[in-house]
Amino acid sequence: MIQAAQVASKFTLFTHHAKTFPNLVTALRNSMLRTGVFNNERTAEEQVVQVLNFDIHLVKDFRGRRYIERVTECIPVEEKNEYTFDHRNEKTLEGKFDKFFDNATIFFTKTTNRELYRYQNVLEFVDDKYVLSNPISDTNIKEMRLNMNDEDQIAFDSFLEKNWGIKPPKTVKYDENGNEIKPEIVQAKTQEEKMKDMAKSFSSSLNSEASKFVGGIGHRNEERQKEKIQEEKVNTEEKKSDNDINTIKNDNPNQIRNELLNGLGITFDLEDNDDNNNDKE
Repeated sequence: MIQAAQVASKFTLFTHHAKTFPNLVTALRNSMLRTGVFNNERTAEEQVVQVLNFDIHLVKDFRGRRYIERVTECIPVEEKNEYTFDHRNEKTLEGKFDKFFDNATIFFTKTTNRELYRYQNVLEFVDDKYVLSNPISDTNIKEMRLNMNDEDQIAFDSFLEKNWGIKPPKTVKYDENGNEIKPEIVQAKTQEEKMKDMAKSFSSSLNSEASKFVGGIGHRNEERQKEKIQEEKVNTEEKKSDNDINTIKNDNPNQIRNELLNGLGITFDLEDNDDNNNDKE
């Protein structure tokens, strides 16, 4: 299982029945020693802590309720070169001995009691609710983000910033040609510039509302003007009709009759007939 977690898989899931995280490390270390592959406890333990990223510990209470009690993160301690050469700068023999013994203390500590890992609870179940205890280490955050799509990365970054104040790392984006897309540099505005922007925005909004109001008035005036023109047109047509009627009434009836008969193709001279009748009398 340890070998598969180191080189042969994206990730590894397994179950164990250790009650505490140090007990889990000790049990796996002893199992590796029993296989005969390792004969040094520290070397075996170092291999174990390199693959234990998180321990999700479940418990079952006396009511039969099973729940996640804690989520524990394992953080391997990297060995660093902490030795110094400060003894060369000392002028006295006593000072040189002090610096030498400082290096000697570091050496014996690493040889006899070097810390291989540290662990911390990320999530705990306290008083019937889950509480975030400690932030996830930078190394595991980086590894987790590498295995997320864009949507999950955004949600994960938002979770980290909201609960632990961890800012998301800079993400490098590339175009179709493989060139890095550099983000635009946005300079912080001064308070005076912010006030000017607010005044400009307010003025623009006020002008927009005024234009709508004036435009509405102009539209109503235009409609009223159209109605007035239509009324004048109707009145003019009515007056013209009355004038035509009066003209017809004032004309010579015989002339009107002759025009009607001529329109029908009949020629009849009423005045001649009246004259003949008078001669006969």
